[in-house]
Amino acid sequence: MSYQKTILKNGLVIMTSTRPEIETVSLGIWVKTGSAYEKAEENGISHFIEHMVFKGTKKRDALAISEDIENVGGQTNAYTSREFTAFYAKMLQSDIELAVDVISDFIKAPTFDENEMIKEKEVVIQEIKQGIDTPDDAIFDYFQEQAFAGLPLGRTILGPESTVRSFDKAQLRQYMHTHYGTDNMVVVAVGHVDHDAFVKMVEARLGDYTIKSRFEIEPQTYSGGFYAENRDIEQAHVLLGFEGVNYQNEMYYPVSVFSTIFGGGMSSRLFQEIREKRGLVYTVYSFTNSHTKAGLFGIYAGTTADELNALIPVVTDEIKKAVCDQVSDKELSRAKTQLKAGMLMALESSSSTAEVMARQYLIHGRIIDTKETIERIDAVSKDDIQRAAQMLFSHNPTYTLLGNLKKYPSYEMLENRLKF
Repeated sequence: MSYQKTILKNGLVIMTSTRPEIETVSLGIWVKTGSAYEKAEENGISHFIEHMVFKGTKKRDALAISEDIENVGGQTNAYTSREFTAFYAKMLQSDIELAVDVISDFIKAPTFDENEMIKEKEVVIQEIKQGIDTPDDAIFDYFQEQAFAGLPLGRTILGPESTVRSFDKAQLRQYMHTHYGTDNMVVVAVGHVDHDAFVKMVEARLGDYTIKSRFEIEPQTYSGGFYAENRDIEQAHVLLGFEGVNYQNEMYYPVSVFSTIFGGGMSSRLFQEIREKRGLVYTVYSFTNSHTKAGLFGIYAGTTADELNALIPVVTDEIKKAVCDQVSDKELSRAKTQLKAGMLMALESSSSTAEVMARQYLIHGRIIDTKETIERIDAVSKDDIQRAAQMLFSHNPTYTLLGNLKKYPSYEMLENRLKF
């Protein structure tokens, strides 16, 4: 991946990757902050700020923001995760400067109009309720809360309703003043873009932005635990997890390859054994989530109340096989190919490339060359895979259930089955 980088005098990093063969540009500002960096009394504020910047800036009200972008056929949006907040757009090459102007205003000049805040709080509360009413979304929040009990990393991204209702303009401005520093954000553009011209556009708008971040990341310590909630729905949703690895851990790539072998696709062990051979589920997969100082490995399945008691023993049997037996050459080769192909396919998209560049820089302080990533995936051995499994499953589990729970294996039973 070829790119250019410029650091402004105020410390703001600007990066571009030029693709002259296309007529559009994907661009945005990524900030390394999210719900994992919030205090309990401000849980949800990162997400609420993401909403509120679209409600008006000193240059544009909410309607003007939408109209200015859509009048030229562009798209703009934002998202908040546990450790990132992003504001981004995709435009025709001729309209880059408009997008830079709008997104820069999100950072530098949001008005946080009090009347708009009142309305937007109700919108966010509806979003919170929608998440609660969606069991295959809600269970992931419950899972995270048990895995990192009592810590910011365990709290929801949206926050609780009572906290969202408490936010005022002063809180939002203070949070941006401490978390939206030039040392904690990056501006990226990918597509039909001239680097020097883009730098000038950004510098004209954010060159005098001098805020530096002033916050500390609280502990991200895995604990594990159990939670079950019975609901009158057809399915039982299950999440079983273990302590994973952070971004910097030397086992990052072995764990990624292992997760692909174990539950990453229709050819994976979990899918073949649990769905194809036994018909116990419609959906089953494993995943790995890394954070700055911690990580999670998880297994998700959606089944029926009658099949739940049969499901857990099969999952634990597959875990035991992974710990005790080496993977085959065929499995290892297929998993590596899946990971590399997925990465390369994603990089064909200018939006995905901008996302990858921004996240890598904010996490690692550099862009990791595609060739380096491929080499590190290829270097994973069968011994590495078994070591990854042994490491992951040596930790106490996080076990969460939501849905039609007539009868289910207890946490104690699960622990007993996971003793090797």
